[in-house]
Amino acid sequence: MLLTSQPPQGAPARIVSLLPSATEILFAVGAGDEVVAVTHECDYPSAAGSRPVITSSAINHDGSSCAAIDRHIKGALHAGSGIYRLEETLLASLAPTLVVTQELCDVCAVAYRQVAEAVRELPGTVPILSLEPRGLNDILTTVELVGRASHREVTAAEVVRQLRRRIDAVTAMPLPGRSPRTVCIEWTDPLMVGGHWVPEMVQRAGAVDALGVAAEPSRWIQWDDVLACQPELMVLMPCGFGLDATLRCAADVVSRPGFAALPCARAGRVVAVDGSAYFNRPGPRIVEGLELLAAIVRARPGGGLPPGAAWVSL
Repeated sequence: MLLTSQPPQGAPARIVSLLPSATEILFAVGAGDEVVAVTHECDYPSAAGSRPVITSSAINHDGSSCAAIDRHIKGALHAGSGIYRLEETLLASLAPTLVVTQELCDVCAVAYRQVAEAVRELPGTVPILSLEPRGLNDILTTVELVGRASHREVTAAEVVRQLRRRIDAVTAMPLPGRSPRTVCIEWTDPLMVGGHWVPEMVQRAGAVDALGVAAEPSRWIQWDDVLACQPELMVLMPCGFGLDATLRCAADVVSRPGFAALPCARAGRVVAVDGSAYFNRPGPRIVEGLELLAAIVRARPGGGLPPGAAWVSL
């Protein structure tokens, strides 16, 4: 995580958030009134919707399949054209005193290089705060960093204390039985499994991540890898997808050869979740995702699940 320089104190801050998780954190620590622009994907909290939108997607994937979206993204990255646009004229007119972004993934947000080049064109020295968490503790650290950069240290410390208390409560929950072998699908075609903080979430929720590696990037896998590990629980959490979109692309997985014979399919333990809200974004709601995952691990197949998740009809 990187802060290129310290934001000035005194005058009201003017913060540009180029990351949905950063927007959530800024509002959580009480700096929402100082956010002057957000991305086209910043949909939480609802108050963020009143801010000017400073990015757009270069790829229109409304209604596209996961396979088509993947082809478009890889094609754009290969061509060096990027997949997001940054409205540099708007950025200059907003005269920001802090820009919050990330360098973890060029697919998740505007590339750091593009942001740095745009900020260099602004008058004076505008600090850039780059958030790059890889685990749950890192996510809590980003809350503290955003609190420090926005001069909301006291509120940020309280937010972290409450989040840590909830994380510890989930970790201490007793299991009704053996920890299930679990696969978390972060993209359905081609297949990708969740990395970074997701395997830690699985472990703390009481399961065993069969394919993801904690604190390492999400990775592409083959269907044979899933067949080989024989998961007892499968969670579909495509990156950037809400629950409805995840349910629509579930067929990418459940229609594959050999799926019906997997332990998770035979036991009816295949679940779709709102990955965008609770698993993909490293912000405060990641703890809601952890609590949701703990409920899934302990739920009876076909039984009730909290909002944000649903059993997949096979």
